[in-house]
Amino acid sequence: MKNLKIIFDNIIFSLQNAGGISNYWAQLIKQILKNKVYFFETKNNNIFRKKLNIQTTIETNLPIQILRYLPFQKKLPSNSIFHSSYLRTTFQKEVVKIVTIFDFTYEYYEKGIRRFIHSLQKKISINNADGIICISNNTKRDLLKFYPKINKKKITTIYLGVENSFYKIRNLKKIIKANEFKKIYKKNVILYIGERKKSYKNFHLAVDVVSSLKEFTLVAVGGNTITKKEEILVNKKLDKRFHHFENVSEAKLNRLYNIAFCLLYPSSYEGFGLPVVEAMSAGCPVISSNKSSIKEIAKDSALLVNKINKQNFIDAIKYLDNPKIRKKFIKRGLKLSKKFKWKTCAELTQKFYKKIYKIKFKESN
Repeated sequence: MKNLKIIFDNIIFSLQNAGGISNYWAQLIKQILKNKVYFFETKNNNIFRKKLNIQTTIETNLPIQILRYLPFQKKLPSNSIFHSSYLRTTFQKEVVKIVTIFDFTYEYYEKGIRRFIHSLQKKISINNADGIICISNNTKRDLLKFYPKINKKKITTIYLGVENSFYKIRNLKKIIKANEFKKIYKKNVILYIGERKKSYKNFHLAVDVVSSLKEFTLVAVGGNTITKKEEILVNKKLDKRFHHFENVSEAKLNRLYNIAFCLLYPSSYEGFGLPVVEAMSAGCPVISSNKSSIKEIAKDSALLVNKINKQNFIDAIKYLDNPKIRKKFIKRGLKLSKKFKWKTCAELTQKFYKKIYKIKFKESN
C-alpha cells in the first residue's frame, strides 16, 4: 500500500453552494492532503471549495444535472481507492469503492420521481461499494433497515467534526460593533440554521414559536434566498423580528452563535445535525428534538423535546431563560463538542480505506 492512489470525486461542490455535506467534504480534503490524492470536479461556486488550495482535473463537460446520476466517467488506476462526495460509484473491478451515507431523508420524506431517482442511485452506490461510511449510528440503523441483507462488516460509523473557528468569543461586544450583526446584538436572538423548505426541518414551527415570544427575534441562516411566500409568513407573524443571512463564513456564523440566546433546531430527522455541535462549541445552548441522530449526538448537553410541537419548544426556551440552567447547558455543550474533531474524522476515514483495501486485495500487511 506504499504508493496507494486515492481519488476524490468533488461533485458535491457543484451540487450546492454551501451546506453540511460540502463542509464535511472540504474538511476531509484539508486533513487528508498529506497523502497522494487526485481530485476531479466540475465548475462550481461552492463557498467551502473556494478556501481549498488543490489542483483538480475536469472529469467531463457533461451538464451537472446529468453527470450527478452517472457513474464516474474517467478510467481509474488499478488498485486505487475511489471516494465520491455524493453517491457516485465506478464499476471498475480493481478499484476500492467507498461511499459515505449521510441520511435517509428522501426515503422517509420524499415521494414520486424525486425519491425514486435518488433512492435508485443510492441503491446502486451502496450495493457496488466495498466500504460504507455512515455519519452516525442512527444513519447506520436506517441503512440496515432499508438494506437488511447488506454485509455489516463493510459498514463503519465515523462522526463528523467541528471547525476550530467555532469558539466562545471573549470580547464579543467590541467585535460586533464593527460588523453587520450590530443591529441584532442587543436583541434576544433565537437562531435557526439551514434548510427551510423541507417539512421535516420545521421552519414554520420555529416561526410560530418565536411569534408567541414577543421579546425574541428569529435569525435564520442559510437555505437560499427567502421566498415571497416565506416573506409574507414572517412579516405576518414576526413583523420586524426576523432577519436572514443567506451565505455566511464560519467566522460570521461563530459570531451569530455567540450572539444568540439559543439555537432552535426543531428538525424531525437528521443524519448527524452538525449545527448542534457547532453551536455547543461556540457556547450557544441548543434546543432541539429527541429524534433520530440528534439524541445520539447531543445526549444530555442540549434541551431535547420528546414531542415536536409549539408549546414544548416555548416551554424549553422559557426554562432556558433561567441563568443557572442556561449556564449548565453551555458548560455541558462546550465539554461535549470537544469530542467531535475533523482530524479524528479524517484519521478514522483513512484507517477505513486501509482496512477495506486489505480485505478486497487480501493483503496481510
